[in-house]
Formats: sequence, C-alpha cells, structure tokens
Amino acid sequence: MAGTKAGGQKAAAKNLAKDPNFYAKIGAKGGQNGRTGGFAANPELARIAGAKGGRISRRKKVTTDAAA
Repeated sequence: MAGTKAGGQKAAAKNLAKDPNFYAKIGAKGGQNGRTGGFAANPELARIAGAKGGRISRRKKVTTDAAA
C-alpha cells in the first residue's frame, strides 16, 4: 500500500502511536532550521525590493523590430 492514501494514513497512525508529538517535533525542527531571516527581519530591505518591483512592472514593454 505504499504511495496510496490508505498507506499514508496507516503510516501516520503508526507514527502517532509511537509518539503523540511526532509531527509537532518535525515542525519545530523545520522552524528552527531557518537561517535566512527574510523580509520580516529587515523591513527596510522589503521596502526597497517592493519599490524595485513596482518600478519594473510599470515600465513599457520593449518591442524588437525584426525588419530593423
């Protein structure tokens, strides 16, 4: 039953039977692994990036003439 919905449910039940906090622990490990910081750590960087994106999206489309 590997790779099926029923197999996944069976595996999840087995994991929870061994350790009721199995998925909470996995989620915590993933959260602690982050090292980038992202925009939440630097709002000024987010503002600059947003401004760049806004400028780029408002530019006119460049047309290339094949005949030229």
